[in-house]
Amino acid sequence: MKLNMSDYTPEINPVAESFSLLSQSSRLLILLAIGENNACVCHLEAVLGMRQAYISQQLMLLRAAGVVKTERNGRHIFYSLTDPSWLGLIQQAAKLKGITLPEFELPCIEGCVYTPPDQS
Repeated sequence: MKLNMSDYTPEINPVAESFSLLSQSSRLLILLAIGENNACVCHLEAVLGMRQAYISQQLMLLRAAGVVKTERNGRHIFYSLTDPSWLGLIQQAAKLKGITLPEFELPCIEGCVYTPPDQS
């Protein structure tokens, strides 16, 4: 029996949706900035130079897709990757294209309860 493409569509659709989600450069930058840390929107705004509302919209999409998760600390919401493999996927794609990815250092933000690693 010969299978056609539609026989595989249900299984491959989630993968295609993940690549579609990651096809926007601002979302990739947000994920790279979060990296292996926790970050709130104020940190991402400081390192990426994007508007807070825009970052929040992108994080909402990433959270709905299961790429990032949240943790509340007082009035602050911190984002982290649900699985470090997301970061590895981005790094591998950059390697395949011969691209050096930017490295982000999250700053201390006055009024924020989060202290980035090596700054405590």
